[in-house]
This record gives sequence, C-alpha cells and structure tokens, in this order.
Amino acid sequence: MGEFGTVLTAMITPFKTDGTVNYDVAAELAAYLVENGTDTLVVCGTTGESPTLSWDEEYELFVSVLQAVGGKAKVIAGCGSNSTKEAIAATQKAAKIGVHGSLQVVPYYNKPPQAGLYQHFQAIAQACPDFPLLLYNVPGRTGQNLSPETVARLAEIKNIVGIKEASGNLDQASEIRRLTPKEFHLYAGDDSLTLPLLAIGAKGVVSVASHLVGNQLQQMIQAFSAGKVEVASEIHLQLFPLFKALFLTTNPIPVKKALNLQGWEVGSTRPPLSEADSEVSQKLEAVLNKLGLI
Repeated sequence: MGEFGTVLTAMITPFKTDGTVNYDVAAELAAYLVENGTDTLVVCGTTGESPTLSWDEEYELFVSVLQAVGGKAKVIAGCGSNSTKEAIAATQKAAKIGVHGSLQVVPYYNKPPQAGLYQHFQAIAQACPDFPLLLYNVPGRTGQNLSPETVARLAEIKNIVGIKEASGNLDQASEIRRLTPKEFHLYAGDDSLTLPLLAIGAKGVVSVASHLVGNQLQQMIQAFSAGKVEVASEIHLQLFPLFKALFLTTNPIPVKKALNLQGWEVGSTRPPLSEADSEVSQKLEAVLNKLGLI
C-alpha cells in the first residue's frame, strides 16, 4: 500500500490575475512535471497554498490534476486540518474522487500534545482504512513537532505508510528511521537534505525544486541507489544554490517567481503572502541563469 516513488512534487497552485484558481494551467503544469521527473504530485500542501484555498477549490484541483496525469503518475491530496473531524471528512471525500493517498499535516495553531497527535492521525486512518496516508511534520509551520516515538507508534497502523519529515533535524530523521520498519517510507521535506537523508535510508523527497529540476533529482537519487555516491554528491552540490534560493523567503513565493520567469503563467501568491522583493528576485534570477533554467 502506498508506493509513491522517489520524487514527489509539492505542486504550486496557479492563480489567474483576478486571484481565482487557474485549473487549466494546473493541469498543464501537472502533465509537464510528470514528464520531467515527478513520480507523484502532492496537491494542496504548503507549497500549494492550502491555507488560502477553500475546500471546494481543493477538490476541483484534485480532480483536474488527476485527469491531467491519467495513469502516468499518482496524486496525493493535502487533506490535513487542525480539526480532526474536518480532516476526516476531507480525506473521505478525496478518497472517493480517486486520488491515491493523502498528506496529513500536524495540526497547527492548537499545539496538541503527543497523545493528541497520535489520536488525531489514528482517527483519520481508522475512518479511511484502505486509503494510504502520509504524515507531514513541519514544526516551523505548525508550531508543534511530531516526535519520533509518536511516528513509530503511528507507523504500526497499516495505512499510515510514511512521513514527509520537514523539521530540518537530521538527528530526528535518523531516530525516525531507527524506530520504524523498513517498509515505512521516510521522505525528506527539504530539498537540500535529500542526499543526507538518503544515507540513512530515506525513500526520496517531497520536493519544491522538482518544479525546475525534477530529472536531475531523479538522477541524483538513482545514482546514490546504484552506489555512485560521488555522482550523487556532484548533482547535490550543483543544485544546492537552487535549493537555498527557493527558500530565500516564504515558500512558495520564490518557486512561483521562478516558474513565471520560465514563462509559466502561474500568477502570484494569495494574500497574506506577497510578491518576491527585488533582492530576492535578483538572487533567484542569478541562480536560475547559472543553472541554465531561464
């Protein structure tokens, strides 16, 4: 259950100039990403600006992306909430649409203790017993960390198949890998930590950079898996400036700027996010130019 490959793209949500969702561009971008290194599309996660999307917009995005990629790739729906009841309802609806799994973020703002976090994810899993769930730990966004011990307990639930670990803490990632079975998939939640996490047994990455360098990320992971560590390191170091440039300010501001520079009409971010300022734009353009991406 829940085989999602190695490069999962945390897909942006394109907007029109009036701020409405551009479903046509979303479908076009989804198809492009699948042709350029992406195994699975993660729709309506943090990079997809889920906090400012309505549930109706999210469901329509799930359908649009699913239709666009057909059977060529899998689609994971971001259905997380800081309300357990709401997360269950959203996940059940997404499962009926036909997506292949759901991303479940640690509940934000209300800061539940570890017991509450366990019960939250357990309840969602029990409500959708045949639907794969991917945990999402991003304490910089949620204000609460999902501990390795809690992850290990959740990994015992059959349809909780893995975690996007975006704490930025290599020790924590190592502890998760140590405490969970091999079939529980550990994914890097930061592009710059993909290679280090591969060394401790990570499956791959839930990536922002794959919008721009999906094929190169696949090459890096495949090289590492084949024992060609020097080749993987070379790719990592070549792409490292891009990994950092995409987080010069709040994600997804830089990656949307980069895609617009490439000619994609993905629009701006929704308020309260703002446009990239001139300093960020100049630094990002310099990195993109050096890598031949614009």
